[in-house]
Amino acid sequence: MRTRPTLSWTATGAPLPRTTSLDEVVRVVAERDAVVLSGAGLSTESGIPDYRGEAGSLRRHTPMTYDEFTGSPAGRRRYWARSHLGWRTIARADPNAGHHAVAALRAAGFLSGVITQNVDGLHHAAGTTDAVELHGNLDRVICLGCRRLSPREELDRRLRAANPDFTATIARINPDGDADLADEDVRGFQVVPCTDCGGVLKPDVVFFGENVPRPRVEECFRLVDEARSMLVLGSSLTVMSGLRFVRHAAKAGKPVVIVNQGETRGDAHATARVELPLGQALTDVCGILRATFRDGAGFRPRSPEPSANAGT
Repeated sequence: MRTRPTLSWTATGAPLPRTTSLDEVVRVVAERDAVVLSGAGLSTESGIPDYRGEAGSLRRHTPMTYDEFTGSPAGRRRYWARSHLGWRTIARADPNAGHHAVAALRAAGFLSGVITQNVDGLHHAAGTTDAVELHGNLDRVICLGCRRLSPREELDRRLRAANPDFTATIARINPDGDADLADEDVRGFQVVPCTDCGGVLKPDVVFFGENVPRPRVEECFRLVDEARSMLVLGSSLTVMSGLRFVRHAAKAGKPVVIVNQGETRGDAHATARVELPLGQALTDVCGILRATFRDGAGFRPRSPEPSANAGT
């Protein structure tokens, strides 16, 4: 059974007081075995917009749903035409200071694991190669018939060959790699089938309304169970696929600290919410911990070099 897409939520009750102090972030990370849950807000400094921030893509863009993609040839043609251009922007993006800070904390043993809702692959590119990509990765393509996985570069070459004269001006890029294009730009776009079985090709990402594969969900619950605390980075937690892990951690009595620009659906389950730009905040956390554990605890931050400013 498919879930109904959740695109927005309405806050109820008193909001969780926000702070710009990093004290609680430093405390839970310094105790080690924190699990990170990251969202689109972590990648905005890499030039990839989020969904629900002040300039979020949902203010102008309805993301592709699983039912529309599987049930409508026209919907698939529109998605692949737009994604054919938009994916290149995602593929060219570089990890930012926040991704590098997470990688440094993971390498130093402060984080027990990383779960990301992002499909841009930037955690892996920054060095956190064991990050669990909850919603998949745009760099892979899956056949809905034979389930064959293939690299996105392979599909890109085939789409270029099938559409040699395809050109369009990208108005905006969205976090799912779907670019905003005019309807007339996509009408003649040719979609290609699976080379093995002729089936429908889909990016290996979880569309809105699609269920996350059960083994992946179980792996994330295991990471939460084994963690001492949870650190949420750049997510409004609007969709249940991420919110459930916050609820699970809170139910087990584990501290949940959220660093996000704006109120989140998980605030009711959090012990603190810090409202700061993520790149600088996480870099400062690395700097504080580096100074604190300079006695040989093994912390070796990666580039970029953390600043010594505590960032209050």
